[in-house]
Amino acid sequence: MRAWVPSSLLGANRRETLMALGLFFVLLAGLWWLLPIRKAGEEGSRYHHAQTLDPYEKAGVTEFKEGQRDPGLSLKSLDGKTVTLKDYEGKLVVLNFWATWCTPCEVEMPTLENLWVRHRDRGLVVVGVTVDRGGPRSIIDPYVRGKKLTFPILLDPDMSTARAWRVTGIPATFLVKPTGEVAGVAHGAREWDSKEMVALLENLLPPASRPTH
Repeated sequence: MRAWVPSSLLGANRRETLMALGLFFVLLAGLWWLLPIRKAGEEGSRYHHAQTLDPYEKAGVTEFKEGQRDPGLSLKSLDGKTVTLKDYEGKLVVLNFWATWCTPCEVEMPTLENLWVRHRDRGLVVVGVTVDRGGPRSIIDPYVRGKKLTFPILLDPDMSTARAWRVTGIPATFLVKPTGEVAGVAHGAREWDSKEMVALLENLLPPASRPTH
């Protein structure tokens, strides 16, 4: 004779079974994270990939493998002079496109200033290109003074230079080698005076200015 079990009991048993299975998988996941983890650099380590990053990846810069010639620029500076990239021939140029209304730009500005102050005597120049529409000096001048920026600031009021450099968002920063080749680009804010960034940039400085190891 077939045993008869109330449907309510079957439902309760089913719920208890599901709860037990759920608890089992939670405990299993917890045990996984408690297992010993190999040290970085060992085969199978979760951090192994971080140890194999090249200097560009560590600094958060996209490298242009083939090497590209810069599209050039000719813009007015805050003091009214016309500036071109040829004025910085033989130097490593950190070319930063920004705007006064851009919050990420504001965040990275102090690190760009620090980079400029610490490395300008070694063949590095930071050049800021503001894409504020119309180049309103009544806004840009107080911004620059307030941030105590001393590196060159150029005006791109109609964004023609930004378009030539294929800038689709700001901040966008290009690294132009002393030879005029564009080494790479960083989309978004970066910590330009970080250890990883400085290590990358020191390898791009003019040969006579590079550190010896």
